[in-house]
Amino acid sequence: MGAAFEFNGEKYRKASKHQKEWGNQLIAALELNGKERILDLGCGDGVLTERLARLVPEGSVLGIDASTGMLQTARQLQRENLSFAPMDINSMDFRDEFDMIFSNAALHWIKDHHNLLQRTFAALRPEGKVFWNFAGHGTCSNFFDVVLELMHDAPYKEYFVGLEWPWFMPSKEEYQALIEPIGFSSVEITEENRDRCFVNAEEMICWIDQPTIVPFLRCVPEEKKASFRSDVVNRMLEKTLQPDGTCFETFRRIYVTAVK
Repeated sequence: MGAAFEFNGEKYRKASKHQKEWGNQLIAALELNGKERILDLGCGDGVLTERLARLVPEGSVLGIDASTGMLQTARQLQRENLSFAPMDINSMDFRDEFDMIFSNAALHWIKDHHNLLQRTFAALRPEGKVFWNFAGHGTCSNFFDVVLELMHDAPYKEYFVGLEWPWFMPSKEEYQALIEPIGFSSVEITEENRDRCFVNAEEMICWIDQPTIVPFLRCVPEEKKASFRSDVVNRMLEKTLQPDGTCFETFRRIYVTAVK
């Protein structure tokens, strides 16, 4: 995706229960005639992309992602009306090709949404639609506190000099201002609080490993990766573990629907 981070698709498939939950809800709200040409931005492990393909038997779906590891997993699902391609969303160059552009839990990895929205508008056919869900302002407040503390601690501080924060997580109002000049005939943006408890520490740790800690681990030299991960995990457990054994984290979602 935006910074071309590399992910493990098999591990992500096992760790992405809540991403799938949001994506399935997004798909359930779609009104399809079965003939659409659909683009899935940041398709990840391809599970949701494959579900889209089943809903358009006379159409087709293309999933794109910049992660080789994700695409290796996604391509296990490829079939006649479903394909996957390696592509940086930031530089996609489609013209009047898609009836719908879908994305779930991916676009917070894209830093320049003005560019994203312009390219999306160009890629849609007349009356084509956008259906997106991505992280909004207030997401992952516990993880962010922990990782920012560690980035300033003596053992790791030198490795994060000049780090560009990997995510863009806007408020509803911020995104409304971004999308208004693009030229869509109609736009609806909603913001939801989807805070949740991971069922246990193991589930939270899987989520930390894939994909949350990835942008930070790649900054740390090989001999210190294990200790950095361990410090993140231990501080997250101290911060989020509840008396019933669950682990709490904040999740805020931006939902975007728009028509060209």
